[in-house]
Amino acid sequence: MKYRRLGRSGLKVSEVSLGSWLTFGASTEKEKAIQTIETAYDLGVNSFDTANMYERGESEKVVGEALSKYARDSYVLATKVFWPMGDGPNDRGLSRKHVFEQLHASLKRLKTDYVDIYYCHRYDPDTPVDETLRTIDDLVRQGKILYAGVSEWTAQQIQEALGTADKYLLNRIVVNQPSYSMLQRYIEKEVLPVSEQHGISQIVFSPLAQGVLTGKYCLSNRAPEGSRATDTKANMYMGQLLTDETLLKVEKLGGIAKDLDISLSQLAIAWILRQPGVASTLVGATKPEQIIENVKGVEMTLTEEVISNIEEVLN
Repeated sequence: MKYRRLGRSGLKVSEVSLGSWLTFGASTEKEKAIQTIETAYDLGVNSFDTANMYERGESEKVVGEALSKYARDSYVLATKVFWPMGDGPNDRGLSRKHVFEQLHASLKRLKTDYVDIYYCHRYDPDTPVDETLRTIDDLVRQGKILYAGVSEWTAQQIQEALGTADKYLLNRIVVNQPSYSMLQRYIEKEVLPVSEQHGISQIVFSPLAQGVLTGKYCLSNRAPEGSRATDTKANMYMGQLLTDETLLKVEKLGGIAKDLDISLSQLAIAWILRQPGVASTLVGATKPEQIIENVKGVEMTLTEEVISNIEEVLN
């Protein structure tokens, strides 16, 4: 495993992180989920990500139980806050009340005294940014959060957060968690340049584009038996990825991977890690074999020729 610094901080995270969206506490049996986390840890993965809203806290419980056997200083644990956790008017968003209450609920489920990274899961237009950042700053000073992050914020929203933090001498965010893959590249235009300018790293999710970049989906079989595409709860974002145009690109990318004697998923991860602004890529896994496969992507350094061939396919 290789490790990269997280933004301007001194924290180092593994180039592959293990996420838990749509897996732990949901489609994956608890025993298999714990085995997957243990396998990742044994492979050198030190970065584990979850969120309070993943199965209404059930994912955090699984992650917390699995990691409780390891020394707390040996891994980096992240969770998030924003999405509804109840039906009340204050059970959502980034208000001081919701952030404060949800962090403590997350810590209880995770069986820990602090989280390394606490993400604002989305931008909240109903709460002043200074209210949110002051709350997080207070929790940092209390030792319950070590680093602050945001997820899927625009370049303008990131700049607003930085300006607010500097104005009130608050802790700055050091990481953004966006979607990023060969098939989803919106961050390259503005988010990456602004982040790199201000020393903010990306820990990106969905590097395999909901599994489309594993090569299991093709024009003749858009919903293989047992795949995410057949799960109505998990396939909500897949429709736009299973078009003829996209699947033709995936087929050509598979050919490039074959020429390199690696899997398509390993090629996809290596392609993401070519970006110096990316500290780590979050992968989801429902069984140990998948994390073993994905971790191998850090071993591959793509040549300029290969990157050029990939660009030709994607464009």
